[in-house]
Amino acid sequence: MQVIEVAPLGPGWRVSLGALAGDMVFARGGAAEGAARRLAARLAHSGQASELRIRLRDGSLAERLVWPALPRRDAAPAAALEAA
Repeated sequence: MQVIEVAPLGPGWRVSLGALAGDMVFARGGAAEGAARRLAARLAHSGQASELRIRLRDGSLAERLVWPALPRRDAAPAAALEAA
């Protein structure tokens, strides 16, 4: 499961994903949260589950959301594979 975190960074906010080399930085918390939610949705559609952790300015956890992996659209149904 991928962990995406939104946390304060100086006067702004960062979105980090352990699998990525760099963080995304935003001036507003709402923009960072929106980007993190879109990233979690993209991961789910690519078949990867993720956990989104949103932190407050003081570092405490404000919200934790889990996106389950969705079946890939290009994956053949099991019944079709058995019939072949």
